[in-house]
Amino acid sequence: MKIAIMGIRGIPANYGGFETFAEALSERLVQRGHDVTVYGRSHMIDYSEPYYKGVRIRILPTIRHKYFDTVVHTFLCAIHALKERYDVILICNSANSYISFIPRIVGTRVALNVDGLEWQRDKWNKIGKLYYRLSEWLATFLPDAVVSDARMIQRYYRKKFRKDSFYIPYGFQPENDSKTDILEKFGVRPQEYVLYVSRLEPENNAHRVIEAFEKVKTDKNLVIVGDAPYNQEYIAKLKATRDKRIIFTGYVFGRGYRQFQTHAYCYIQATEVGGTHPALVEAMGFANCILANDVPEHREVLGDAGIFFDVEDPEDLAKKLQRVLDQPELVERYRERARRRAAEKYSWDSITDAYEKLFRAMIRRRA
Repeated sequence: MKIAIMGIRGIPANYGGFETFAEALSERLVQRGHDVTVYGRSHMIDYSEPYYKGVRIRILPTIRHKYFDTVVHTFLCAIHALKERYDVILICNSANSYISFIPRIVGTRVALNVDGLEWQRDKWNKIGKLYYRLSEWLATFLPDAVVSDARMIQRYYRKKFRKDSFYIPYGFQPENDSKTDILEKFGVRPQEYVLYVSRLEPENNAHRVIEAFEKVKTDKNLVIVGDAPYNQEYIAKLKATRDKRIIFTGYVFGRGYRQFQTHAYCYIQATEVGGTHPALVEAMGFANCILANDVPEHREVLGDAGIFFDVEDPEDLAKKLQRVLDQPELVERYRERARRRAAEKYSWDSITDAYEKLFRAMIRRRA
């Protein structure tokens, strides 16, 4: 099949979950003999070669703006795709649903991965939230198929719009890194830190994690991996903490990210909106003991492989984190549960199988 992926920042992945997903999926599709193109944004991808791991790279410009970056770039990608005559295009992010009809003009099949319920995020103003709600409705009829990466998102579209979607979760391939040179760069030691990974936006609750950690008694560090391009005031408040045990790394990808996941004592997932969070699946794959905000999407991913806390209760996370810090044997039990569940449910090979099956079915319907 001739396949394209768009609606993301591009690969090599250097930002977030959709980019890591696109890299992992496209690489595996190429290995199975498919012709795959991934579109990227000129201000995000500094890669001059035409191919990356066998995947064709197409870099296009966009408007660098919080509200227009994604939708303008994906529109240009869709116009470019008209002459390419792909068999299937996978568009990521429900914000891009309005673009889905463009490739269909020339007979290309379009699947849309809607991600989570973006209108719940505090970072969007009223117009942004309204746009995302409109985009959800457009997603029910403009693309050929809708993909949800969480059962709760699948149920949401079925209940609200009576629209069935294809459930295909996020994946993970274990790549433990025994080296510690990146850790040493930030002054942390293996098993001597609690790990938090997320974009630093209010609804991801880094501030609540910091507040809880400030209350626990430990010599371990809290390592906060992540950043955000449009939240400098919020990030400045986070970094104003006086707790010297807390370390901010900014964005870390590749080997550095694998090292932090490999050597963490435990991992905290404090997000409250979205579907399947990639960092959570990855923490499971790295066999981390996970403390997660008690919301349905985290329950769905973790099952009995995590310890849950109420992010609205300032004492709950601190109490449970202290318990984990004081009981290494508890940590080991949850490590094994996480490793086993990740292997059973979230392998990239099985996710690639599902997308390949979906794409073939979409093409057969066209024929």
